[in-house]
Amino acid sequence: MEVSIIETSGLGDRSYLVDHGDTAVVIDPQRDIDRVLTLARDRGVTITHVLETHIHNDYVTGGLELARTVGAEYVVPAGDDVAYDRRPVGDGDVIDAGPIQLHGMHTPGHTHHHVSYVLRDTTGNTHGVFTGGSMLHGTTGRTDLLGAEHTEALTHAQYHSARRLAEELPADTRLFPTHGFGSFCSATPASGDNSTIADELVTNPALTQDEQTYVTELLAGFSDYPAYYAHMGVINEAGPPPVDLSLPEPVNPDELLARIEAGEWVVDLRNRTAFAAGHLAGTRGFELSGSFVTYLGWLYDWGEPLTLIAENTDQIAQARRELVRIGIDELAGAAVGDVDNLSAGTELRSYRVGSFAELADAMDSEDLTILDVRQHKEYETSHIRGALNIPLHELIGRMSDVPEGEVWVHCASGYRSSIAASLIDRPGRTVVLVDDEYESAEKLQITG
Repeated sequence: MEVSIIETSGLGDRSYLVDHGDTAVVIDPQRDIDRVLTLARDRGVTITHVLETHIHNDYVTGGLELARTVGAEYVVPAGDDVAYDRRPVGDGDVIDAGPIQLHGMHTPGHTHHHVSYVLRDTTGNTHGVFTGGSMLHGTTGRTDLLGAEHTEALTHAQYHSARRLAEELPADTRLFPTHGFGSFCSATPASGDNSTIADELVTNPALTQDEQTYVTELLAGFSDYPAYYAHMGVINEAGPPPVDLSLPEPVNPDELLARIEAGEWVVDLRNRTAFAAGHLAGTRGFELSGSFVTYLGWLYDWGEPLTLIAENTDQIAQARRELVRIGIDELAGAAVGDVDNLSAGTELRSYRVGSFAELADAMDSEDLTILDVRQHKEYETSHIRGALNIPLHELIGRMSDVPEGEVWVHCASGYRSSIAASLIDRPGRTVVLVDDEYESAEKLQITG
């Protein structure tokens, strides 16, 4: 029996294809199902069942479309109010896929109806457990996504779900969570690339702490999560439409300029230092790298026209793929090529890129503001002396709180600060992007 991992690193999630002989089962597939179909074809297997551990809050599922495309049975936890036909599954139910047996275990916490699936063969041997947003590697799924009125009860439930998994499964059972690889669905950062129940018994707070300590610390430790999460559950309950990965319509320089002047969302996907060196005034810089879709989805005005700028169509295609994963299906168009050729004769804007060492040398200036766009809890743990903290996701609404004069903007690695710098940059503003690792600031002893 083989378990193949399908990584979606931009969202910090994993999907799984389990196969034995010519039969396969898929768990928690992402929206772009072509990756799953290609893997199934390469392995020479037929997908008979598609399973969801829960109604997802951080991405639009591909489960419904995948099941319809291959003619598989679609399995969704009982109790979830969905608008499409599916097989409801609850505690103790068995998904019989011939040589692959998946036993449902109700593990509430991340959601009320969350189900984990214990993977067994026909002889009863346990090969692993698909835990979705329940037990993760060294942590658990967050319990505050359904509203404050549910959070404490779900946190207690999450504790007992983790304990049940540990008590009922063999110690060598492999753990296959959906979240925990950078996803904001993880209550705290997960650790490691693989794990077993035995590993979790010594690393997971739900298994090493008493219930009240676990609950208290989990509730106190939540960070903010992306605003687009509010849309995911609604889309997944209604049933997502078929995915469209086609390229958006091309946009010429004059039309591009008109959209910028109209205040529309025009997003430049190029490298952050290339954006700093020269960009169209009024565009927003979201480098197409690991965190792209999380932060664009977080800041984007949902439903507003969105136009992309990139160096080539491959970048547009990649961005398109990532955006449909969170339900941003409608793109107003794309402009491709050298930014100088897209300017329609207008002058490009630019700003300086610096390091923490350069910031340390400049800190004595009275006209300098240090803007820290990390989350509040990151700032509380450690921050540069005198820095103003406005988390990136609050910046658009708090732009008036950013003082005039020279602003040096930083985060933990340079990615979030690059977005912030692009938002701040405008005529009359002087912004400097600190493109550096925060550890450099700590080594320079400018934190306090």
